[in-house]
Amino acid sequence: MGGSVTAQAAPEQALEVRLASRPHGRPTPENFDVVEAPVRAPGDGEILVRNKVMSVDPYMRGRMNDAKSYVPPFQLGEPLDGGAVGEVVTSNSPDIRPGQNVLHQLGWREYATLSAKHATVVSEDVAPLNAYLGVLGMPGMTAYVGLFDKARFRDGDTVFVSGAAGAVGSFVGQMAKLRGAKRVVGSAGSPEKVRHLVDELGFDAAFNYKDGPVGEQLRSAAADGVDVYFDNVGGDHLEAAIAAMNDFGRIAACGAVSQYNATSPEPGPRNMFQFVTKRLSMQGFIVADEGHRKDDFLADVAPWVADGSLRYSETIVDGLRNAPDAFLGVLEGRNKGKMLVTL
Repeated sequence: MGGSVTAQAAPEQALEVRLASRPHGRPTPENFDVVEAPVRAPGDGEILVRNKVMSVDPYMRGRMNDAKSYVPPFQLGEPLDGGAVGEVVTSNSPDIRPGQNVLHQLGWREYATLSAKHATVVSEDVAPLNAYLGVLGMPGMTAYVGLFDKARFRDGDTVFVSGAAGAVGSFVGQMAKLRGAKRVVGSAGSPEKVRHLVDELGFDAAFNYKDGPVGEQLRSAAADGVDVYFDNVGGDHLEAAIAAMNDFGRIAACGAVSQYNATSPEPGPRNMFQFVTKRLSMQGFIVADEGHRKDDFLADVAPWVADGSLRYSETIVDGLRNAPDAFLGVLEGRNKGKMLVTL
């Protein structure tokens, strides 16, 4: 290997965010610890990365529970993890050079030491680094796979998206419009977000779910019914969507943020028999299973980003010490678009 190659000196210690305790219901700042920890020198085939920006996402709430799921839970007393982009400081790999920027999954810390095979080189010449955590990253691909593969979107469909002002939801609505949707309707949690969806992102209609029953507002916004529902919320939104679905409607089940902090099981939709009478289908999915679609996703979506057809918003919080509050903000709907933390 010829020894490690270093672009700059790394500190002996740096900040990381650890899980201090498991929440019961809604997480609080007390569930997190921000501590100084040793920066481990990279071994053979590893790289040391100075993180520049990291992602906080709703799915991380489930990982705070000690429960079996599609991804292992965060461990008490250990740093959390998640998507991040940073600059390589030291490299013991022939495939990655110091000074390059990489996308990896060891966020929630200022410096990350990891195997080079678990990092992807990204370029600011193609897109801003933040985009690799949003529109060209996991949220963008989640929207793409959910809409086109799981919900089997077709030209002329009417699409309803819940949580539409978040990162995934905002991409779903725009992708549907770009592919010929007849009508796109979104729900959001504030008048500002509703205006953003219609005036800036091109949704045909949007409503504030806090203004009244979701079912009534959806019927008003989609008088001819809904062909595709992209579910980020669950609960009353799912029940309302089922009621509004046209025959042979398709639902992509991406998330259920309305239930993430529930301390007891939530009742399911009361109108499930309409799956039979309307011949509906519903497909749950995890984007991590869909790696085979990454090249298609980038080939289709990168040009939309480059020419401005697909717009994206970011809510940016500065400083790793503020990462827990940024994460709580996502669960409370304080973000417009992708929530990011700069380090």
